[in-house]
Amino acid sequence: MELTAEQAAIRDTVREVATEEIRPTAAEADRTETFPEDVWETLADLDLTALTVPEEYDGFDADRLTYAIVNEAVAYGSLAVATALSVHALATSCIAEFGSEDLREQWLPDMATGQPVGAFALSEPDAGSNPAEMSTIARLEGDEYVLDGEKQWITNGQRSGVLVVFARTDPDDEGSVTQFLVPKDADGLSVGTPEEKLGLRASDTTSLSFDGVRIPAENRLTEEGRGLAAALSILTGGRVGIAAQSVGLAQAALDEAVDYAGEREQFDQPIADIQTIRHKLAEMQTTVRAGRLLTHDAARRMERGEDARMAASMAKYFASEGAMDVTNEAVQIHGGAGYVESDIERFYRDAKVTTIYEGTTQIQKTTIARELLDG
Repeated sequence: MELTAEQAAIRDTVREVATEEIRPTAAEADRTETFPEDVWETLADLDLTALTVPEEYDGFDADRLTYAIVNEAVAYGSLAVATALSVHALATSCIAEFGSEDLREQWLPDMATGQPVGAFALSEPDAGSNPAEMSTIARLEGDEYVLDGEKQWITNGQRSGVLVVFARTDPDDEGSVTQFLVPKDADGLSVGTPEEKLGLRASDTTSLSFDGVRIPAENRLTEEGRGLAAALSILTGGRVGIAAQSVGLAQAALDEAVDYAGEREQFDQPIADIQTIRHKLAEMQTTVRAGRLLTHDAARRMERGEDARMAASMAKYFASEGAMDVTNEAVQIHGGAGYVESDIERFYRDAKVTTIYEGTTQIQKTTIARELLDG
């Protein structure tokens, strides 16, 4: 199924912004490990920070396929920027879907404008890929919850103004995971030192500590014990977003490799005339195209209300591993020029994280096998 005229126009507009405004900032942002806030303002001006905010709260309210298209196009410019945007969108999704009317009215219109930035605090130092093992606790005391615990690998950890936090309401019950909205300026909440990472270095990634953080009971987003199911539901859409970003990153690497192969000469001919290079590019093109089709299929299934867990996991698994393959081959085609500081080597470093966050490749395979074999 082809894109609608509106979807194609959105894709082309965001791709142009990614090429002309996002990509030129990426090298410096990576080198200095700072997020390009001017780019964030550009995304806000395009209403992209409102992607998952309903229209009644001044949002874009994008359908699932449009959401995927935007994620791919932004990642074409910078995966770090696309990651920040998708996490902000996860936070607004949670508030829109699970928050009370008062919480939605209080937070969503401003978040639609890009400020405050949202963060999604699920991962913990010892919980890994099993959020049921989380140890952050939220105790109900009168009309407040008191949060204690540690979160790790939090995108937008420093720059965010509001957090969606997952915590147990009963320390002895792994089924008591609940979702809460926590303002970033809450007393007792502290932000750790930014992580020094292999790639995605412009992304703001930190730990968070909760030491007696008090929030109103009304800031509970889900019923007690319903937070994990809510998280898994939201993460299905998140995996489609990461699949789309993986495709965007791979497409950027492929385009650079095609251009370089046409310009670089060896043995008195462009290397694009050498069969080995031609076959590499053919494989790369096929990988990018297949990843995009899987991603769009998962997005359309979600939009139709189908159970898209397996489709989302297949898209995320294939597209993220595909991004690793394509960026690796792009480095190889560039030779020494791809190994020194450049867009190509950054693409290669950035690609690895797509096989890890929002569920590792192994978690995706487990999900696919479960849906396939266990029903």
